Amino acid sequence: ACFATSRFSAVTDMEDAFRELSAEILTLLKGDEVLLLNFDGEDSYFVRFNRNAIRQAGHVHQRRLQLTLIDGRHQAAAAFQLCGQRTQDLEQARAVLDTLRQQLPFLPEDPYINYAGEPHTTVQRETGSLAPARDTVSGIIAAARGLDLVGLWSSGAMARGFANSLGQFNWHSRASFNLDWSCYHRGDKAVKQDYAGFDWQQEVFEEKIARARETLPLLAGPPRSIAPGRYRVFLAPAALYELTTLLGWGGFDLKSHRTAQTPLLRMIRAGVTLHPGVNLTEHHAAGLAPPFTRAGFLKPQCVELIRDGVYRDCLADARSASEYGTTVNCDLDYPQSLQIGAGELPAAEALRALDTGLYISNLWYCNYSDRSHCRITGMTRFACLWVENGRIVAPVNVMRFDETLYSILGSGLLALTREQEHLFDSSTYERRSQDSALLPGALVEGFTLTL
Repeated sequence: ACFATSRFSAVTDMEDAFRELSAEILTLLKGDEVLLLNFDGEDSYFVRFNRNAIRQAGHVHQRRLQLTLIDGRHQAAAAFQLCGQRTQDLEQARAVLDTLRQQLPFLPEDPYINYAGEPHTTVQRETGSLAPARDTVSGIIAAARGLDLVGLWSSGAMARGFANSLGQFNWHSRASFNLDWSCYHRGDKAVKQDYAGFDWQQEVFEEKIARARETLPLLAGPPRSIAPGRYRVFLAPAALYELTTLLGWGGFDLKSHRTAQTPLLRMIRAGVTLHPGVNLTEHHAAGLAPPFTRAGFLKPQCVELIRDGVYRDCLADARSASEYGTTVNCDLDYPQSLQIGAGELPAAEALRALDTGLYISNLWYCNYSDRSHCRITGMTRFACLWVENGRIVAPVNVMRFDETLYSILGSGLLALTREQEHLFDSSTYERRSQDSALLPGALVEGFTLTL
């Protein structure tokens, strides 16, 4: 594959371009108008693998600017792609601004309009330690030689900028990588793995591939079918990620709590608690997302959602904070940088601690079967393994589970691993996602499999 150098400016140059362009756009305002400008940019490489060979390779360099024009309680917003030529970009912004200005008189007042009124300027630039794309991809193929590796690798810098007519400027750029892959044996029998972070280390990837090579022969044997029932299980971090991602849909946002639509309603209304060793935090400072919101508010370093098993705080975006009279502490009303605190179980001893039961590496198709009781159903996926006396003995056919989070992270939780894994959302719709999570594995007793 050819990893050509982009003809566009690098992300490190985008900051200056955004500063200059935003300053010129702000001179176009009239009267008491307030303007918010949000910049999204990335400089990313993408490679799709199949049978451990490059099937598709590409480079994406894009910049997008959103203008939000506010006059009193009226607001209107529009976004467009920047071409990198300042004259053309300024003319495009002028046209968009004129359109928004024409729309404002016809729009109703927004009762929950909310933006930062006091300017707070911040600049963060984190380059990471990413190896050249060609070297990384060559290393992936060399380490997985002989395996049917299928997956997607993305790497590069993402940038976010904010400016407004009140004198505020914020910038955040961070380089990262994400490799999401499976090593297939045959059919639906595969080892699913992830590796994401800010500093690519070839030896870490090679250790993961070595574990895949050890597991694949175990999938060659006849799969075992087990009867529905309650089992002792170990949920790998990737499996736990599927559960926490679903929980983020209404689990922590202020509005769902005030309107009694949260799946954690029993924690709020009935005082139900999780295991005292469970701590959930929205750790803004440790994730990929910027430390400021699209309305210009600065985020706290972290928000304690659950501490020692007890619900503590909600996530309040700008609109919810305005509606319910509280402080803004997030950009979106779901976790973007979720962390579950580590436990005491060494990950290397997970099988021994499991003893006899199921090692579940992945879950999918998760959804609520009883939202008000935070009961979740879904399917096991890829390498789901039967373990006896701390040793893997057979793969297990796909099973459906139906279990409440109050058991998984509450009465049924036996231990969390000492090690945590950084998992990045691999979605690339419009742009690379900035959602991530730092999670341990979980040893659980009485996990319900239904069919």
